[in-house]
Amino acid sequence: MNSNQKLFVPSLPTLWPSMLWGRAKTAGFQPFASANVRYFYFARNAVWLTVKMLGLDKGEVLMPSYHHGVEVEAVIDAGATPRFYRVGSRWDVDLEDVEKKIGPKTKALYLVHYAGFPGPVSEMREIADRHGLPLIEDCALSLLSADGTQPLGTTGDIGIFCLYKTLPVPNGGALTINGPRQYSLPEPPPPPLASTFSHTVSALLQNLELRGGTMGRGLRSLIRKVGHGTVKAANIERVATGTQHFNRDHVDMGMSPLTKRIALAQDLEGIVEKRRRNYFFLLGRLRDVSTPLFNQLPPGVCPLFYPIVVQDKAEVLGKLHAMGIDAIDFWNRFHPACDAAAFPEVGQLRRSIVEIPCHQDLEPEVMANVAAAVREAVKTDRRTRKRAG
Repeated sequence: MNSNQKLFVPSLPTLWPSMLWGRAKTAGFQPFASANVRYFYFARNAVWLTVKMLGLDKGEVLMPSYHHGVEVEAVIDAGATPRFYRVGSRWDVDLEDVEKKIGPKTKALYLVHYAGFPGPVSEMREIADRHGLPLIEDCALSLLSADGTQPLGTTGDIGIFCLYKTLPVPNGGALTINGPRQYSLPEPPPPPLASTFSHTVSALLQNLELRGGTMGRGLRSLIRKVGHGTVKAANIERVATGTQHFNRDHVDMGMSPLTKRIALAQDLEGIVEKRRRNYFFLLGRLRDVSTPLFNQLPPGVCPLFYPIVVQDKAEVLGKLHAMGIDAIDFWNRFHPACDAAAFPEVGQLRRSIVEIPCHQDLEPEVMANVAAAVREAVKTDRRTRKRAG
């Protein structure tokens, strides 16, 4: 890459025009293969409904201290009280702490699978069964992932998924119900068509910039300016995805039919393969500048991103953004309901993890540029810290 040429590496996969009319395929992945599934605009809607459906309100839900926060808000809004268990510096769940925290008010266990990597779901299942509790599997960051051959979201009583973090869709979350017990769930109404259209156009324009280089970047900028003016003039409600907080006004909003059409037309096996390839590439190029959280990629894992440990998140993110890489400051805040002082390992994680894109849109030559940029940003970060020390 020319040193003067800016990269364009979006954090999420983009939408190819051909995906809008692609033929539906039989998907063997969760949640699409589930016999009992409901789709929503957000995964957080599924969390809220799970609390109501299982009658967890007025009781405690035992949740990980390493969390986004929006899932905690959904649990609280639905009427339950979150209590938190320890997560270690390698995203490892402290199972002894889980068992110790179970009390007379505990009504469910909640497990998050981080960035595609399986948590100890079999062990959590055993603990839940010993105490007669339901197990909720949060797979919002782990669509298409499996623990070996066991798809994530199928061991717990409930599986919760987010589609738009992994697939190029305008919205989408899902709730799957496992086991013999059936629940009568109404199909939520679709979201406003204008909102779906706005997100779809945005993903198409990102693809234009990704494939079109400088010309694509200029055309995308022009179209966005026109589009923003049109949306404002027409007073279109755009229900944003990726927001930080739970909004009760959107709890009954379903997934758009277009989302399901695009999702089912994807080559899901190919997506897993490409994401694994890109993760392996970054692992090989970055392990010497930052000790990896995971030194290997277990079978079945579909990585959402490459988590890199840095010393100064703000400096590294600033350098990567300046180079055109949409790296993300991963989960930097505790929810106020969680006592940060009680979980120092999680506090350190929140101060140090940066999310590097490794999604299916990124070809090997792009990944080479990403790896080089990250190496330089991390080395600069270390030099700066060394001088300051």
